[in-house]
Amino acid sequence: MSSGIYSGFSDVAKQAMMQPQESMLEVKAKKDKLYIGIPKETSFQENRVALTPLSVALLINNGHEVILETNAGKAANFHDKDYSEQGAKIVYDTKQVYEADLILKVAPPTLQEIALMKPNQILISTLQLSTMTKECLQAMMNKKITALSYEHLQDEGGSLTVIRAMSEIVGATSILIAAEYLSNVFSGKGLMLGGITGVPPTDVVILGAGTVGEYAARTAIALGAQVKVFDPSIYKLRRLQNNIGTRIFTSVVQPIVLEKAITTCDVAIGALRADDGRSPCIVSESTVSRMKPNSVIIDVSIDQGGCFETSEVTNHTKPVFRKYDVIHYCVPNIASRVARTATYALTNIFTPILLDIGEQGGIKNVIWQTHGVRNAVYIYQGQLTNKYIGDRFNLPCKDLDLLIVSRH
Repeated sequence: MSSGIYSGFSDVAKQAMMQPQESMLEVKAKKDKLYIGIPKETSFQENRVALTPLSVALLINNGHEVILETNAGKAANFHDKDYSEQGAKIVYDTKQVYEADLILKVAPPTLQEIALMKPNQILISTLQLSTMTKECLQAMMNKKITALSYEHLQDEGGSLTVIRAMSEIVGATSILIAAEYLSNVFSGKGLMLGGITGVPPTDVVILGAGTVGEYAARTAIALGAQVKVFDPSIYKLRRLQNNIGTRIFTSVVQPIVLEKAITTCDVAIGALRADDGRSPCIVSESTVSRMKPNSVIIDVSIDQGGCFETSEVTNHTKPVFRKYDVIHYCVPNIASRVARTATYALTNIFTPILLDIGEQGGIKNVIWQTHGVRNAVYIYQGQLTNKYIGDRFNLPCKDLDLLIVSRH
C-alpha cells in the first residue's frame, strides 16, 4: 500500500533535480567601520599631516569615524575648526587618539607613542630605516601591531607612490630654494635664476636623473636656466631626456667633465640616491673650494649622507652654512617646507586606501587583494615580514603571504 502511495515519487524528484537551480550569490565582505586616529606630529620640524579636512569629510560620509589631536594640522595651515566642521572629533589628550583602531601619521612612531598604542592596532606611517631602532620594532611586535610604511606603498603601475609624490615636490622646491639664495635677500650673487633677454642664463648642475632630478630640471628649464644633468645610469638619463621632451646637456659621471661643470655653475643640486645605505659622494671638497663665490649647493640626498663632501645636515630654522664662500643648503626634510602641498599629495594616496579597507571588510582583505598595499607591510599582527629589516636587526622574519593564508 505504501509503495502505491509513493509510486512515481522518485520520478517527480528526478524531474525536480533537472529543473534550473537558483544561482548562489557571491557573499561580499561586510563593510567595516573604521575608527581612524591622527596624532599631532612630535618629530622635529615635521609640518605635514596625513589627511586634509575634505578627505576627512569623505571618510565620515562613508560611515567612518576620525579623531584628531588638537593642532595636528596647524603646521600645514589646517585648523581644528576646519576638521571639526567636517565631522572629525578633536581631542586634547594624546592618549585618546591612540584609542583608535587605525593610526595614521607621517613620522615613524617613537617609543613613547608606541607605549600609548593598544594591542592589534594598525599603523600607517613612514619607516625611515636610517633612524629606526630595534627597540621600537620589538615594542610594536610585542603589541601585535600591523604596520605599513609609506616608503613601500606602490600604485597600479608598480612605482613607489608616496616616494614619487614627495620627490616631485622636493625636486621642484629645490630650484625655488636655489633662486632665493641666489638673490640679494640672503647675501647671494644677486642673480635672477634663469636671467632675461640680453642677460646670460644661470647655470644649474643636477646630480641624479631620478624623479627629484627630473622635476628639478623641469623647474629650472621653465625659469630659463641652462641645465646639465649627471647620472651614472644612461638608462635614467635617457628616460629623463624623453620625459622632459627637450634636449638638455646630459652626461654619465666622468670626473673631468663633472668637475668643470661644478666649478663653473651657479647652482648645484645633489639628488643621487642609493637603494640601501649611503648615497654616492661624487663631489670632493677640493672641487667645492674652486666653485664660484656665492654659488649655491642644495644637497637633497643629505638624509643618506649627501653627494658633496662638504655637506652637513642643517634644519629649517638654520638651513644654510657657508664653506669656501659657497652657500650650502642641506635640510633633509624639504617637503615639510611646503607642508600644505605635501599634505594634499599624501591625502590623495591614503584616502582611497582607507575607503578600500572599509569597503573590503578590513585591512587583511586589502593586503590580500592589493599588491601595492601588501608591499608596504613590514609587521603583520606582531610578526616581522620585511626580510631586509630582519637581516639588519637580526630578527626572525616570516613570509607575509603564508601568514595571511593561515589566518584567512
